[in-house]
Amino acid sequence: MKKIMYVIYQPYKWLIFAPYLVLSTVFFSCVSLILIAVATPRIASLVGGVLWARLNSYLTPIFVQVVGRENIDKEKSYVIIANHQSNYDILALYGWLGVDFKWVMKQELRKVPFLGICCEKLGHIYIDRSNTKAALESIAAARKKIVNGTSVLFFPEGTRSKNRKLGRFKKGAFKMAVDVGLPILPVTITGTADILPPKTTNLVPGKVKMIIHKPISVSGYDDDNIQDLMKKAREIIESEL
Repeated sequence: MKKIMYVIYQPYKWLIFAPYLVLSTVFFSCVSLILIAVATPRIASLVGGVLWARLNSYLTPIFVQVVGRENIDKEKSYVIIANHQSNYDILALYGWLGVDFKWVMKQELRKVPFLGICCEKLGHIYIDRSNTKAALESIAAARKKIVNGTSVLFFPEGTRSKNRKLGRFKKGAFKMAVDVGLPILPVTITGTADILPPKTTNLVPGKVKMIIHKPISVSGYDDDNIQDLMKKAREIIESEL
């Protein structure tokens, strides 16, 4: 039955969903750029980003369950970290996390037509993963944007997992959290690897679960014991995988 449903889904994926994804990305990028000019990046992100993510999710379709939303204080800023198994993690987080945040994303995405310039204007942070010094400078500049309930979001693995196991964490998110004294908000996402595995076009409908864990205070952590903080956060995210 799964094979039959997969075959039936293919024409829909290529003839309806794929064109819609492209057109909606262009449309909502333009809407966001207009709203940035006449309103604020936060409003532009809410209207352009959240609507874009939810509409594309509904049309896939995927169904997202959120657990632990009570662990977020919308008046506070966080360094948000999440595991990364699929591009659909982005739709789930943007559409359902429910807080204003800035992505830390790879420099290559800046070249995507419409989306790249839109993300830049919205205040998302591009980093050059091939240049450690430039990456650290980008993260340092991002600190100014984390105020008044706006958070910053990292995929600390740095890239999508190819085997569904949680990869090794990079230090950037934790260094920022310790330096600016912001709590870390761990998020576990499951199900997205079944919907769209990395480096494939094998898209299928499915269910996503997003678990928002309790924030981790960075009090008492510094450069000398930051590895302990990383280990603690990693264990929390991995506990729900």
